[in-house]
Amino acid sequence: MDVFLRDGKSIILAYDQGLEHGPSVDFDNRNVDPAFIVDIASKGGFNGLALQKGVAEKYYDGKVPLILKVNGKSSLPKGEPIARQNCSVEYAVSLGAKAVGYTIYLGSGYESEMFAEFGRVQEKAKDRGLAVITWVYPRGAAVTNDTSKEITAYAARTALELGADAAKIKYTGDTQSFAWAVKSGGKTKVFMSGGPKAATDDAFLGQVRGAIDAGATGIAVGRNVWQNQEPLKMAEKLKQVVFENLQVEPLKTSS
Repeated sequence: MDVFLRDGKSIILAYDQGLEHGPSVDFDNRNVDPAFIVDIASKGGFNGLALQKGVAEKYYDGKVPLILKVNGKSSLPKGEPIARQNCSVEYAVSLGAKAVGYTIYLGSGYESEMFAEFGRVQEKAKDRGLAVITWVYPRGAAVTNDTSKEITAYAARTALELGADAAKIKYTGDTQSFAWAVKSGGKTKVFMSGGPKAATDDAFLGQVRGAIDAGATGIAVGRNVWQNQEPLKMAEKLKQVVFENLQVEPLKTSS
């Protein structure tokens, strides 16, 4: 994980939403172009860039350490969520990845299948010297509140128990409860998931401040940067919060 860290902290730019949500949900005429996002990652000083393999094949320029997502799903099927592997660890290495990313839907009726597949991915990645980052999103009929203190801590603990180097999890809404999730993750580094575009920049920065105060390693953010009218200015503000300890009033999420 060291390649993604600066003084023990990190900001990662995520752009796997095209597969997960489809182009009509999150994209406009600027950010539908992957080249626009790759440019933001390097000019914005991000420590990592998360892409699905097709985008990495065609657009990745090697300027920012690559996290290659090796599983995913579309938003079209209904019912219990499952995301299956669509890229090998070996191919991730060939594309220049320094880490692989894998999404687990904790609480889904298919979680055991994702656990088993993640285990195989994790072991192969370790053999090839890659870091392993898991997106742990509690979803399914068994999950009633995916940002509660209990379920968020369970997400972080799942990442630790399954061998992930880092976990991308949702923010609970306040520093105290998110600190329990960070503690539950042990030596697995916890990243706050950026989530949908916040109502205001200050509201989002307040959430990031709360996560950092709770002990999070950093933020894995997409839409709150590349949907912003001035994404590089937003990236600069994020760096000030994460690396320079800029004080912003922590705000609760709207979920």
